[in-house]
Formats: sequence, structure tokens, C-alpha cells
Amino acid sequence: MSNNVNDWLNDHGDYLYRFALARLKDTHQAEDAVQETMLAAIKNNSFEGDSSIRTWLTGILKHKIIDMQRKLIREQPVSDIIDLDASNESMDDFFDKTGHWLDKPQFFDMPDHALEQSQFLSVLDACMQKLPKKLKAIFMLRDVHEMENENICKELDITPTNAWVMLYRARMGLRKCLEMNWVKG
Repeated sequence: MSNNVNDWLNDHGDYLYRFALARLKDTHQAEDAVQETMLAAIKNNSFEGDSSIRTWLTGILKHKIIDMQRKLIREQPVSDIIDLDASNESMDDFFDKTGHWLDKPQFFDMPDHALEQSQFLSVLDACMQKLPKKLKAIFMLRDVHEMENENICKELDITPTNAWVMLYRARMGLRKCLEMNWVKG
């Protein structure tokens, strides 16, 4: 396989774009991430052939996506964080005095049919879009990219307690949205 950058873009550009778009959910950000990946590959051509070029480029792209999400978190005002206590329900409404669920979260079956799965994913995506950018980003880093909490804290320059609170709020926001918008058959 050629190490020519034009070949890289022709052979892997569409894949990299789809990979970025699936994680960023924004066409402009996905395009930027792929461009930054190609620029980094050109600037620091460290490809040694230990893996495929696609794997190497995807690794660079993953880091670019994390950098973009970290930038979003740092630029977002603190006032954008969900304040569930200000809504009609507080967190205390979900738990008893011992900290156990009053009403366990609904179990969301993965739909058996492609149409139902597509509909569920659309609702999930809509719920993700309703989260504040900061909470969406930390949810993506932890639960989608499976980044360790310690690394997230270092990357975002936040405390472990703050990270867990933010992740908790993101998950609760998604849970509430999904329970209101996804009707189980």
C-alpha cells in the first residue's frame, strides 16, 4: 500500500469521515476532524507499517475527536450544565432514604427489527442532542469511547467527583428523555 497522502485520502477518506460523523454528529466537525487527521499524518509521518494505514489514521482521528470534544467542554459556560433540581423532579424523587431506586429504570430491549432499531437510534440521537454540550461530551468520552475516568479528568482538567457528577447527570438526562420518548411495544 502506498504512503502517498493522496492515496490515503482516496482510500480511507470516506471511512474516516463516516467514523467521525458517527461520533461527532456534526458534518462540519467531522470534516474538520478528518482534515486535522490528514494534516497530522503529513506533518508527523510516523507510519511504520506495524498496522494498516487505515488503523493508523483511525487512531489519529480518535485523538482529534477527543481533542474537539475537550475543546467544546472547556468553551461551554458552566450555566449550561443540566440542573435537574430546578426541574419538576429532583434526584431525590428517584431514590429512597437508603439510596436505592424507588422505581427501577425501565429495561430498554434492543428492537429485533431493523426499522424499530432505526427508530430507537433516532430517539437516542435526539435525546443526545438535548444534552448540554459539556454533558454530551463527557458521556461520549466515557460510555462511547470507553475512556477511563482518570484519563478523562486529566484531559478535561476536572476532578473525579466533578466527572462522576457530570456523567451521572448525562445518564439521568438520557434516561429521562428515553423513557418519555421511546414507547416500548
